[in-house]
Amino acid sequence: MTLQITTARPTPELLDLPWRLPLEEWPESTLAALPRGISRHVVRFVRQGRRVLAVKEIKADIADREYAMLRSLRRLEVPGVQPIGVVHGREATDGTPLDACLLTLHLQFSLPYRALFSQSLRPDTAVRLMDALALLLVRLHLDGFWWGDVSLSNTLFRRDAGAFAAYLVDAETGELHASLSDGQRAHDLDIAQVNITGELMDLQAGGYLDENADPFDIAASIVERYHSLWGELTATERFGVGDRWRVEERIRRLNDLGFDVDELSILTDVDGTHIQIQPKVVDAGHHSRRLLRLTGLDVGENQARRLLNDLDGYAAATDRQNDDEELLAHDWLRKVYEPVTRAVPRELTGRLEPAELFHEVLEHRWYLSEQAGHDVLLDEAIRDYVRTVLPAKPEEEAVVGVDTVEMPVIAKRD
Repeated sequence: MTLQITTARPTPELLDLPWRLPLEEWPESTLAALPRGISRHVVRFVRQGRRVLAVKEIKADIADREYAMLRSLRRLEVPGVQPIGVVHGREATDGTPLDACLLTLHLQFSLPYRALFSQSLRPDTAVRLMDALALLLVRLHLDGFWWGDVSLSNTLFRRDAGAFAAYLVDAETGELHASLSDGQRAHDLDIAQVNITGELMDLQAGGYLDENADPFDIAASIVERYHSLWGELTATERFGVGDRWRVEERIRRLNDLGFDVDELSILTDVDGTHIQIQPKVVDAGHHSRRLLRLTGLDVGENQARRLLNDLDGYAAATDRQNDDEELLAHDWLRKVYEPVTRAVPRELTGRLEPAELFHEVLEHRWYLSEQAGHDVLLDEAIRDYVRTVLPAKPEEEAVVGVDTVEMPVIAKRD
């Protein structure tokens, strides 16, 4: 058999990997030490220069289908892993055919849910993960994607200014349609509730979830959060002609959720006494796109909201509210943001991504100011944070907590 590597861009260094070995036998020298979640397939992380790839060993037809699906979702700008390629024609040294491999780019600073629970996290962490997963599911459904296997195991999470952002990592069961029916959306929610309940019960049995927490209630919260978000994003609103200000209010609520309104459908009654408004196209990432346009920083949605708030505070503190927004943002980036992120010693730069670090320094500054009874300078806050807080943070860019495949699992699902 002839080895065939299909990629979106030329990647000759892939030829150096030991494709003639089953994936579970790849040598440690090839692998990257990253926490792995639970998967029905063998998955390994490998270093390729400055990047890390996830390699999943699966049947050839499934690999091709998932690669194509991930590329389609990428074009829709859905939060998910980036597909790199598929490897066919693998053969062991004795001539035995080996399964194909799907290659995706490892999402930096992302964590499988079991790695999150291996750390000392606040009691409401599980609920915050449900919020993140509900938002991801809403975004997928708006784009016509039926997941078919919604679970914490098939999701990666990144810290996002005190909350979490969720990313799809497994699309092999998914289907892409022009739009989804209510029944398809409900089916995904049913699957989510069953899978997540089981995953949380596993964690609780292993001592990683508060024994007083109810896995059924936590899993059910994703359904409530989903319906709340879906209604806000898609529901038709009816009000009187004299209440036109509510159109702007609706747009602001959507922006606060992180969505842009690309088009509105506004209908009036025959007698003109009432107006109906419904968003026609909603696109996520309102704050992150605005920050990217102003500063070039590509960060999470909550992180962008926090940084934009600090930018507004900088404008007020320097009495520059009427200045050109892009010039103001450039000065804030040079005088506020970059000095903070550059103050981190090289050996600690892998603890948190820069935007999350900046958010935590702002939180730390507030805490120090409250203790001192007066405003603490940002320089003082970053020095104290680097000295007292950051060294205790886990290395989220590389190795996080324990190897999650070694955490006890009560029920492993196919």
